[in-house]
Amino acid sequence: MRSPAILRNFLLFLILAILPAGAKQVEWKIKEHRGNKYVPLSQVKEFYNLTSMTRSGSNIVLKNSALTLKFRTGGQEVLMNEVKFIFSHAIVALGEYHMSVTDLLKVVDPVLRPHKIEGAKAFDTVIVDPGHGGRDAGAVNSLGTEAGYNLIVARQVRDRLQKRGFKVVMTRNSDVFLTLQQRVTLANKYKNAIFVSIHFNSAGSTGRSRARGIETFTLSPVGVAHYGRSLKSSDLVPRRGNSQDSANIALATAVHWTSLLRLNENAKMNIPDRGVRRARYSVLTGVKHPAILFEGGFLSHPKEKYLIHTKTYQTTLANAIGDAIYTYRQATLGKNKTAQKK
Repeated sequence: MRSPAILRNFLLFLILAILPAGAKQVEWKIKEHRGNKYVPLSQVKEFYNLTSMTRSGSNIVLKNSALTLKFRTGGQEVLMNEVKFIFSHAIVALGEYHMSVTDLLKVVDPVLRPHKIEGAKAFDTVIVDPGHGGRDAGAVNSLGTEAGYNLIVARQVRDRLQKRGFKVVMTRNSDVFLTLQQRVTLANKYKNAIFVSIHFNSAGSTGRSRARGIETFTLSPVGVAHYGRSLKSSDLVPRRGNSQDSANIALATAVHWTSLLRLNENAKMNIPDRGVRRARYSVLTGVKHPAILFEGGFLSHPKEKYLIHTKTYQTTLANAIGDAIYTYRQATLGKNKTAQKK
C-alpha cells in the first residue's frame, strides 16, 4: 500500500507542475535499439532538474526534493512518487541506462508537465460511460453485476461533476444495451469534452482468488501493443484517439491516483495499485476527446467484491473521479487556482 503522504505529494506535484520553473534545455542523445528510440536516464535527470541518480542492484532512482522516479533495469513498471505506470518499453542498458522516447513523450512529460500538453484545451463537458448494460451484464458475482455497479458509480460521478459546474452526458442512464460504436458516436457529437468509461474487473478462473485492485487504461500509442498481447501490424496504424495521447495519460493519472488516495487513506480499504496501462479498447480508439477506461476493482475477488458492494466504496470512488477531473482541468490549463470546496 502506498504511503498517504507520498500520494498527497504526487497530486500536489501534478498541480505545482503548472508553475513557471521549467525544464532545462537538453540536446538529447538518442540511440536506436530494436526499432525504437531511447534517451539516457542521465539526460532525463538533467531535463527535469533532478538532483541525484543512484543505482542499487537492478533498481535506479532519480530524485529531487519534490519528485522521485524509480526504474528497474529490464522492467516496464515505473514509479513516479510511488505512482505505478506500465511503460510501453523496458529500461535498457545501452552503455548507460535508457528509457524509450515513446515513454518520455507519452508518459513522463505529460504527467510532470501537464500544462505543456500540445493541444490541451478547455472543456466544459464530461461524457460518463457506464460500461455494459441491458443484455450485456459484464462481470457477475453473487452480489450483483458489473453493469449495475457501473451505473451506480457513474450516476454519482455525474452528480459530483454537476456540482462543480460541468455539463455531464451519460451514454446510458438505465439498464439498456449500447454497442461500443453507439457510445463512441454519442461521445463524438460533443465539443470541448472528455470521456470517462467506468468498469469493474473480473479475473479468469486461474487468477480468480488472487487478482484485485484498480487499474486505468489509456489508448496505446502508435507502435505499442494492446495490454497483454504482442505487437500486431494494426498497432502501427494511428487511431483517432491517438491525437490525445498526452492528454489521455494526464487524465488517467489524475483519476487513478485520486481514487487510490481516497480509497486507501480516507476509507482505509487497502486497495492494491495495478497501474496506469495501455490498451486498444474500442471506446479508446474511436473517441476524439481525451479518454480513459477505469477499472474500479475485481468482482471476482472473494473480499474485494464485498467492498465494491458497499455504499462507502461506491461513493468514495465516485467523488474521487469527479474531483480528479477538476484537478486535471486545472493542471492542463496551467492555472494555479484554489480548488473549489468539496
